[in-house]
Amino acid sequence: MSTSRPSQSSSNSGRSRHSTRIIAQTSVDANVQADFEESGNSFDYSSSVRVTSDVSGDQQPRSDKVTTAYLHHIQKGKLIQPFGCLLALDDKTFKVIAYSENAPEMLTMVSHAVPSMGDYPVLGIGTDVRTIFTAPSASALLKALGFGEVTLLNPILVHCKTSGKPFYAIVHRVTGSLIIDFEPVKPYEGPVTAAGALQSYKLAAKAITRLQSLPSGSMARLCDTMVQEVFELTGYDRVMAYKFHDDDHGEVISEVAKPGLQPYLGLHYPATDIPQAARFLFMKNKVRMIVDCRAKHLKVLQDEKLQFDLTLCGSTLRAPHSCHLQYMENMNSIASLVMAVVVNEGDEENEGPALQQQKRKRLWGLVVCHNSSPRFVPFPLRYACEFLAQVFAIHVNKELELENQIIEKNILRTQTLLCDMLMRDAPLGIVSRSPNIMDLVKSDGAALLYKKKIWRLGLTPNDFQLLDIASWLSEYHMDSTGLSTDSLYDAGYPGAIALGDEVCGMAAVRITNNDMIFWFRSHTASEIRWGGAKHEHGQKDDARKMHPRSSFKAFLEVVKTRSLPWKDYEMDAIHSLQLILRNTFKDTDATEINRKSIQTTLGDLKIEGRQELESVTSEMVRLIETATVPILAVDLDGLINGWNTKIAELTGLPVDKAIGKHLLTLVEDSSVEVVRKMLFLALQGQEEQNVQFEIKTHGSHIEVGSISLVVNACASRDLRENVVGVFFVAQDITGQKMVMDKFTRLEGDYKAIVQNPNPLIPPIFGSDEFGWCSEWNPAMAKLTGWSREEVIDKMLLGEVFGVHKSCCRLKNQEAFVNLGIVLNNAMCGQDPEKASFGFLARNGMYVECLLCVNKILDKDGAVTGFFCFLQLPSHELQQALNIQRLCEQTALKRLRALGYIKRQIQNPLSGIIFSRRLLERTELGVEQKELLRTSGLCQKQISKVLDESDIDKIIDGFIDLEMDEFTLHEVLMVSISQVMLKIKGKGIQIVNETPEEAMSETLYGDSLRLQQVLADFLLISVSYAPSGGQLTISTDVTKNQLGKSVHLVHLEFRITYAGGGIPESLLNEMFGSEEDASEEGFSLLISRKLVKLMNGDVRYMREAGKSSFIITVELAAAHKSRTT
Repeated sequence: MSTSRPSQSSSNSGRSRHSTRIIAQTSVDANVQADFEESGNSFDYSSSVRVTSDVSGDQQPRSDKVTTAYLHHIQKGKLIQPFGCLLALDDKTFKVIAYSENAPEMLTMVSHAVPSMGDYPVLGIGTDVRTIFTAPSASALLKALGFGEVTLLNPILVHCKTSGKPFYAIVHRVTGSLIIDFEPVKPYEGPVTAAGALQSYKLAAKAITRLQSLPSGSMARLCDTMVQEVFELTGYDRVMAYKFHDDDHGEVISEVAKPGLQPYLGLHYPATDIPQAARFLFMKNKVRMIVDCRAKHLKVLQDEKLQFDLTLCGSTLRAPHSCHLQYMENMNSIASLVMAVVVNEGDEENEGPALQQQKRKRLWGLVVCHNSSPRFVPFPLRYACEFLAQVFAIHVNKELELENQIIEKNILRTQTLLCDMLMRDAPLGIVSRSPNIMDLVKSDGAALLYKKKIWRLGLTPNDFQLLDIASWLSEYHMDSTGLSTDSLYDAGYPGAIALGDEVCGMAAVRITNNDMIFWFRSHTASEIRWGGAKHEHGQKDDARKMHPRSSFKAFLEVVKTRSLPWKDYEMDAIHSLQLILRNTFKDTDATEINRKSIQTTLGDLKIEGRQELESVTSEMVRLIETATVPILAVDLDGLINGWNTKIAELTGLPVDKAIGKHLLTLVEDSSVEVVRKMLFLALQGQEEQNVQFEIKTHGSHIEVGSISLVVNACASRDLRENVVGVFFVAQDITGQKMVMDKFTRLEGDYKAIVQNPNPLIPPIFGSDEFGWCSEWNPAMAKLTGWSREEVIDKMLLGEVFGVHKSCCRLKNQEAFVNLGIVLNNAMCGQDPEKASFGFLARNGMYVECLLCVNKILDKDGAVTGFFCFLQLPSHELQQALNIQRLCEQTALKRLRALGYIKRQIQNPLSGIIFSRRLLERTELGVEQKELLRTSGLCQKQISKVLDESDIDKIIDGFIDLEMDEFTLHEVLMVSISQVMLKIKGKGIQIVNETPEEAMSETLYGDSLRLQQVLADFLLISVSYAPSGGQLTISTDVTKNQLGKSVHLVHLEFRITYAGGGIPESLLNEMFGSEEDASEEGFSLLISRKLVKLMNGDVRYMREAGKSSFIITVELAAAHKSRTT
């Protein structure tokens, strides 16, 4: 698709192009469907896709009869799958206006196992639905049908009057009617008696917990976890994560399958494989199930008097179309379950307040389950899968936001490059120096046409072809300042075929009428590989059939003349360079002027930066003083030197009287020891979190009683990192603590507390086990503007708190899902947790608070509901508490994992030691004994490392070395043996240049620590040495005599290898100048600390073509005469 970019915002232009492409693609989908219907068995799928792919994205497709008929067929289909039956009811009279042809048999068939009385009900047009079901079922159904958001109550459990069979009724509204899908409850199922997300969540609780616990930063890990959890939850043969690319084609990016199935990982397929109409339906109905693609579909019979056609788009039973069924059967997928992954578009629809900003949604991809035999998944489990997909979509959103942050960093890098280019001779400097225009955006080649001369970089057309392209642009795009296209062939360039695969996409901009800059990209197919299993020799695919492999082949045909599309931010960077160069050419002296201007601007920015830093510091002091949370600080002696306005208000003690008092004199006697310990630890640099204590009140506040605070302690440090005091950020929990204390004391009469209008009672609401609002206290009514009578007995998720027609509207769908997770965790019996929460009150104010959920247990310990307390701390404190909790959980998990690994290594290590000792008792040769000796020393080294319980002792130099006699030979040999596998794998030759007399030197020191250090530096050296090279280790021994009997031995080990050496960042980590060290860097840091314990140090030297580690240690020489 070629695009001559106008001057408009990137988001709007991108959205416009995407909308145009969707309209065009819909016509393509319609043509493929029509070809299939007309051709029957002679339908050639690959050629059909290939022909329809010629539709150009910048052409408005005609709204012809084929497209209209196709869309009508999609929306107004009258067929259902036979695993259930369907009724359509008049939304006023609840009488049947349409039914599936199997409904009379399924719903009114007599069962001999259930006694029936009177006449059997007859199902037909005009039948009152209440006559078909038992009285309790009819009552439940009628109540649900009168409900506003009826889908919140799905599924509704009903029993037939004649047969007694149970069914799940799944209801949704369409214009003028109610559509009810009835799915039979299988005998092996335990029927779900309560409706809504709270009950279905329990089925996916484990999967959701695992997704929630994943660290961010890896989309691949997130997708792999999702497909694995769905695979285990649903039991399908294959589960895949499909991602839609910018041009609407798709790719399988993650997969889990049962053994023996052909993998589809890496598959790309054309946009027509999942039509736009189907994607639209996925946006509306998040889960889609096909039980058996070979089953015969059933008709829906409609009242002929109806003046409108019913739409079954929202029905769970809606039959798939014949083209899709053929595709499924060809790939041996008889049953499927598909979950939509809907994410934010990234730009907002309006510019209103934060809570009114509803972001556009787009279909990011699908989670697809396939089965080689018919498979039915009950509705409650499908509901759980839908909820799981929403949680997954939230995490995908977060990963996309991280990617956007990386893009923003790229934009900053681009701006730096532009400034660098501006400071040099323009325009030749942008191609002749580094960085150049190829560093500006990702491309395979670039060229500059300037004063009829050409400078080329990378893969580009030749000079003649470049001049031809420039001529073509001047003739056919003379009114444009440039052109960006992912296909020169589709853009209409006559010489596109002659350019071959190396040049498909191009971005070009004019500097002057005759001067231009070009960027080129190769075709997409060159970057795409089939990730599935290959055919055996001689096997071929039938290209006419719709099958994943023929889809892949068709896709490659479509993209063989296309490149990766040009991103909006890339084009912004290109246009920025264009504007800079245009301005430069306006005046020959512009370069010098611009250079001076930039230098002046940079100087001004530095001055502004200093002033801004001072301003920020002053602002921080002001914020602390006026913060809405209590903040206090003490010096090294525990004397108050900071006391903000909020804590002065709470305690009644003004700032001037608080300053200089000892902290322990201001807290209640019951809290003195707690505060003393916290203060002592904080002054040692150990900062405690969430410490609760009571602080005294003064003056007129004495009658109120003490104040309960939860405090985070933070050490104050000077420029040399010395602790000079402690400051405390607190949260007032007096109201909540009072309620909880009273709740504990007066458990039998909690209403007297919850309904108490006392302003100290925090806002409280509650729910029963079925998700209905059962509590709403006066404080909650005051906060929200909704009275108790208006919310009691409404669905808490959906009616009370929801995204659309609800009392307290939430910010977006993500907030709704997160609330569901917190509430459902309580229903699953998990411990109380706090979470950030926000909603729109009745008066239009947005309330931000902290939600604390507590489960309610009956006498048997079963969860019967939950209570929610709202706290209104500052936003900064909420964020800090959340980050702290996540960090603590991550640290605990890592600690447990480390403990498990250490424990599990001990047993096999004991077995190896036992086997070695048995071998030592047998008759062995000299070499065999030497190998056993080496193995034993390696085992001792492992045991030594496993016994480490406090790494900080090594870093701080507080460990004792174990001294014994050893030879340098055995330490070197054991150290080298630990890297031999990696050396052989890289084809490196290792050379030991240590003299023989040094090898036989007997030393006195910690041999295990020395061999640990040498092995670590050898491993790092091998890792960064080039394959096939040489690594040399040499040792220099120098003796110094201390007195008559003591000799000191200075050892210098030099490990040398070719190449540029290890990265500078890794060296910084080794020397402890980086706070967040990598695993390699931390290992080097520990090794260097051990060397320093041996009175030595580590240096790293880079020379011409080679690099070296130089390790020096100081040991004692052992006595030579150990025998007399």
